[in-house]
Amino acid sequence: MNPSPLRLGLFGIGLDAYWNQFPGLKERLEGYVSQVAARLARPGVEIVNAGLVDNPDRAHAAGREFRRADVDVIFLHVTTYALSSTVLPVVQRAKVPVIVLNLAPSAAIDYAAFNALGDRTRMTGEWLAYCAACPVPEIANVFQRAGVRFHQVTGVLEDDPACWREIDAWVEAARVAAAMQGNRLGLMGHYYSGMLDIQSDVTLQCATFGTHVEHLEVDELSALRREITPADAEARVREFREKFDVQGDCGADDLLEAARTSVALDRLVAQHRLGSLAYYYRGTGVAENEATIASIILGCSLLTARGVPVAGEYEVKNVQAMKIMDLFGAGGSFTEYYAMDFKDDVVLMGHDGPGHIAIAEGRTKVRPLKVYHGKVGRGVSVEMAVKHGPVTLLSVIEQTGGRLALLCAEGESVPGPILEIGNTNSRYRFASGAREFVHRWNSHGPAHHCAVGVGQLTDQIRKLGALLGLETIRVT
Repeated sequence: MNPSPLRLGLFGIGLDAYWNQFPGLKERLEGYVSQVAARLARPGVEIVNAGLVDNPDRAHAAGREFRRADVDVIFLHVTTYALSSTVLPVVQRAKVPVIVLNLAPSAAIDYAAFNALGDRTRMTGEWLAYCAACPVPEIANVFQRAGVRFHQVTGVLEDDPACWREIDAWVEAARVAAAMQGNRLGLMGHYYSGMLDIQSDVTLQCATFGTHVEHLEVDELSALRREITPADAEARVREFREKFDVQGDCGADDLLEAARTSVALDRLVAQHRLGSLAYYYRGTGVAENEATIASIILGCSLLTARGVPVAGEYEVKNVQAMKIMDLFGAGGSFTEYYAMDFKDDVVLMGHDGPGHIAIAEGRTKVRPLKVYHGKVGRGVSVEMAVKHGPVTLLSVIEQTGGRLALLCAEGESVPGPILEIGNTNSRYRFASGAREFVHRWNSHGPAHHCAVGVGQLTDQIRKLGALLGLETIRVT
């Protein structure tokens, strides 16, 4: 849904007065910048390398180059001492977050070899090649006073896996931020009446994440559903049986109804180029619309597994969280607190409606339901647990004063009995214990839904929040 590559701006810094004084220093520093460019390169990423910026004129030119290229984030490789007046114009014109790379060329200077050079000029040139840490306080001071958002990575250019893991995490966070900006979110229907916590300022969502919102009519989905041929519906039923563990008591008519809606959903998503969808609708008084919404769950689950997360109950904030988790490759299944098991010290979490079947423990079951609790609905629904192992919860929350924040936590999906009621359902254990974790999570005032994904992602989420200018709260 976001075909444009992630564009990373990169530049190194130096001082042009050095070049005549210290032969070979400029070329050596340019080599460092080239090494960083090579390490940043990866599929789906375009590197805009402005090279070594060594005077204010070159700084203004580099800023214009980054602005024309529409870079998403800038990596500033501090290669040696440079004047802050050489740095500020680059980032002021580009107006994107800056990652300051304070990278030494090696873990330590060879002091004996350095002192044996015997030539003070050569020694000074060699010292300047290791002088990355020197201007960082000056740059930080000026960025702080100029209101430039910046973040730091400190380490070694080579043979420093921890340093490069952190840099890679910044690249991944920038990729997710750019993809969110290119995402088209469909909103179909209306809020679940009475759930005041889930209602959200859609303009704020667009302004914060760059999301484009398409308001959709359920009638359009119903109209598309009329066009589905019996052959297309039968083909989708066969796909259901491949992707799901369809239980024997599921009625053939219910599966066909779900198949028609699923194919129609795919066409709706394609026509509007959607990358995510939130919906809720009763369809009361219009039998066709009621049938459409009642049979939507399997199709929404397939879409969610294909990278188009779907949230029920018109949960705008949570579909944003689900999309973030999916872009990080973690899944992002719609969930809420169900109950607490104080004997096993776990929290039971799940939800009715769509589930992210790509992160399920085993095959996702399809079960028939005569009623949906609190909602119009019948037919078939999905039952799954999230893969056992590390998980991350994410909630996009609206704080007092009308600002968004990211609320996250890491835990573990653990085996054990679940409620076999045709819903998603998992058992989660947290380091602080179920009782204390629930207290801490709720103290930040989230909505009752959140997204769950596999793996430990709070560090990446923190970096995403930093790039977006959002507070990130980690509950432990």
